[in-house]
Amino acid sequence: MERARETGLFRYSLVQELLEPGLSLAERGWRAREMAARVHEGPGGRRVTVSYSTLTRWRRCYEEGGFDALVPSPRQPAPRTPEEVLALAEALKREKPGRTAAQVRRILQVTSGWAPSDRTLQRLFERLELNRPALGPQEEQRAFGRFECARPNEMWTGDTLHGPVIGGAKSYLFAFVDDHSRAVMGARWAHHDDVVRMAAAFRPALQARGVPKSAYLDNGSAFVDAWLLRGCAVLGIRLIHSRPGKPEGRGKIERFFRTVREQFLVEVGDGAQVKDLAEMNRVFQAWLETVYHRTVHSETGEAPAARWEKASPAERAVPEPGLLREAFLWSERRRADKTALVRMHGNVYQVDAWLAGQYVELVFDPFDLDRVEVRAGGKPAGTAVPLTAGRHRHPKTRRAAPHRARPDRDRLPGRPRRRPRRRPARPGLLPVPRQRPRRGTGQPGETGRRGRQRSRRPWLTPRARPWPWPAPRPGRSAP
Repeated sequence: MERARETGLFRYSLVQELLEPGLSLAERGWRAREMAARVHEGPGGRRVTVSYSTLTRWRRCYEEGGFDALVPSPRQPAPRTPEEVLALAEALKREKPGRTAAQVRRILQVTSGWAPSDRTLQRLFERLELNRPALGPQEEQRAFGRFECARPNEMWTGDTLHGPVIGGAKSYLFAFVDDHSRAVMGARWAHHDDVVRMAAAFRPALQARGVPKSAYLDNGSAFVDAWLLRGCAVLGIRLIHSRPGKPEGRGKIERFFRTVREQFLVEVGDGAQVKDLAEMNRVFQAWLETVYHRTVHSETGEAPAARWEKASPAERAVPEPGLLREAFLWSERRRADKTALVRMHGNVYQVDAWLAGQYVELVFDPFDLDRVEVRAGGKPAGTAVPLTAGRHRHPKTRRAAPHRARPDRDRLPGRPRRRPRRRPARPGLLPVPRQRPRRGTGQPGETGRRGRQRSRRPWLTPRARPWPWPAPRPGRSAP
């Protein structure tokens, strides 16, 4: 089921390019043929190719049944070929790369008396990349022209900016810019460069500005998370990642970051004057609304706010609260044991008894692991009751550690370290110096049986005892 779900997400990542409204049959066919000629990174990291007819069939399935129609149905595992036979076939192919799958099958049949089919051997050679010819460096040189969307909310461009140290920790700016108007749809400063902080900037943007048709993002860890692909699939957003080493497509937001450095961060400096992130976000939003959105853009000739106001109500339609909540929920797949218990991030949950031994999908808010929805086969199956809740938040929702000043490390230069105060000694508590007594008096240090007994504990004299002294026994006076 997990592989089937990954396959459905991979199919959606290809089909979303063919679902844009306004495409003619010729343009849609041209795009499908262009995609069929490329090699894609499929589920599990394998490089696969998809034919034109397959892309057309997936597109029709999505139009008829939505995302669930792209998820293949689970099938029963068939008996596999013995590992010894596959290893022998691999050795025969590596010995002479010119041997075909049929020739390898004949050799196996003669030597061992049994051989798998030709197609099984072909899939083995393709997985081991034994059929691929050696390709030299054939990097295609391309020319990048200027591009601009015709309408607002047609495409958002998102990226991360490394900022100064705020509150004792480094800060990051997540921002999303509309390609047509150059207006900032959402922006937020955070202490961590992860998907949770990115969602804190992306969700308010969707609530206030509407849902874009596509999102052009970087290849950072915050933008390639599985949650983002699931959220875009729920909202119908086409997710596009720039090619590694080719940042030219994200030139608009890179130019915006340059404006932030030249006009905003130059006034902030090293961040020592900013108290915390709340103040940083408040000052930044004030700069956006009063300076950036009101200044005429050099490329468009209009202010970003004025150009955004020209969008129609249909283009700025915000999503329904229920749909938006579903898009920002996380999901993980677990198997319930014989006692109908599931475990997730150290917590133990109780599900319905009829789900024992089955794989279920746990849908939850990353900031609230106490309430978890259960889904089986894509349908609701109640809620999971927490039995052992040692963690109430997802591990990715880590909080910033407060900065604690240490006098030993943060002392001023040239100032001596503070030494601990010692308690002044009292004259009455000083031990009496031991003197060697004369022979025959029976004092410590004297030879003989009596002297040895007295010399075992010579320090327990009244004035040598540590303070406070113990209470005297009845019938004896205090020392």
